[in-house]
Amino acid sequence: MGDMVHGLRTSLALLASLVALLATGCNSGIYVRDGVTDGDRFSLPPHAYMSEDPVLQAWVAYGLARSVCQLDMGGPNPARNHAFGCELDARAALVTRWRELRDRVTEDPSDAAYLDALSATEFAGHLDEYVWHYLRRRGWQQPDNIDTDGFERWRRANLERGHKPQTRIVGSWGYASTGD
Repeated sequence: MGDMVHGLRTSLALLASLVALLATGCNSGIYVRDGVTDGDRFSLPPHAYMSEDPVLQAWVAYGLARSVCQLDMGGPNPARNHAFGCELDARAALVTRWRELRDRVTEDPSDAAYLDALSATEFAGHLDEYVWHYLRRRGWQQPDNIDTDGFERWRRANLERGHKPQTRIVGSWGYASTGD
């Protein structure tokens, strides 16, 4: 029971640290609807708060990074914002957190295979190309620094045939309570 409580405290402390770190660059007045600031309550699936699973906790970092970037873009509904830079930064946060947690995997290592492949992609210098190739959305402008030919050669040699991108946790920002 003590290990479980310690793990829960560690997970919650990590989540609080990530929210504080990511929110520091966020203007709290970005997303206001009817005088109420949206984006002050970040929601994840309940199992994400309780789990010590390193894979899941890496995805929490992804969800936070992506959501903060979407809020920073603003607009009438930031949750619908999809930008290359947001996805790239969120995948970079995912890889960074995964590298910090990788040695804690004790159960099903196949659950970590996608994160290991993404980490190898980033290490090889092709994370931009990965995001462009696998996660591109209509309306994105291709960045000038995308090496599609180099990535294609690397991808064929290093990623499994039929590789599919994954997204396990996105999270969302809820409306602030008005105190009513």
